[in-house]
Amino acid sequence: MRARGFGDDNLPMWPPSDKTEELLLGVQAGDDDAVNRLMERHREGVRRLVQMRLDQRIQRRVDVSDVVQDVMIEAHRRLPDYLRGPAMPVHLWVRQIAKDRIIDAHRRHRLSGKRSVDREQQMAPPAGDDQSALELAAWLCDPEITPAAAAAQKELALSVEHAIRKLEEADFEIIAMRHYEHLSNQEVAQALGLTEPAASMRYLRAIRKLRAKLGGEEGKANSE
Repeated sequence: MRARGFGDDNLPMWPPSDKTEELLLGVQAGDDDAVNRLMERHREGVRRLVQMRLDQRIQRRVDVSDVVQDVMIEAHRRLPDYLRGPAMPVHLWVRQIAKDRIIDAHRRHRLSGKRSVDREQQMAPPAGDDQSALELAAWLCDPEITPAAAAAQKELALSVEHAIRKLEEADFEIIAMRHYEHLSNQEVAQALGLTEPAASMRYLRAIRKLRAKLGGEEGKANSE
């Protein structure tokens, strides 16, 4: 499960809006090629979101590419409705469709009999997204740490990941959105249906809780 950049680790997970707006004008003008390019433009972000959020145990049963394809087909089907009254940017709208598909996959496989996954999945930060974990760890713990201190960074990142697992779902969600999906506060507010001040306050509360959990993790490690 990764939340890496759009084609590059140093770029945002979702594509920039300027080109998207150009494509939307083409879509509204009836350009079928613009529709296809708009969908393809968001496919990589959807793939990374699915890898990041779909339980690893379910990924052993369900091909990520199949979930992504379902999302893109549904987005294509619902695009005319979106264009009649867009309430959020395209990438957040596509993201919500993907989140709904991920929730559906969790529900189906929790109820699939003897081989179902646990009813309550353990929350965990995206596995394999080392850069986001390291950046969050450095920001929370020691912003002065140098890139050369790789071992120290990795240790901090592991401590942060352990602490994140202990957060409540709402706190985990907003930290994942900000630090693993790299969404802005404005985008988080739109995605969650909150005002920007409310989203900011929820994020700050989650960070305070994470710092507190992290302090407990560090204290436990030091006592061992």
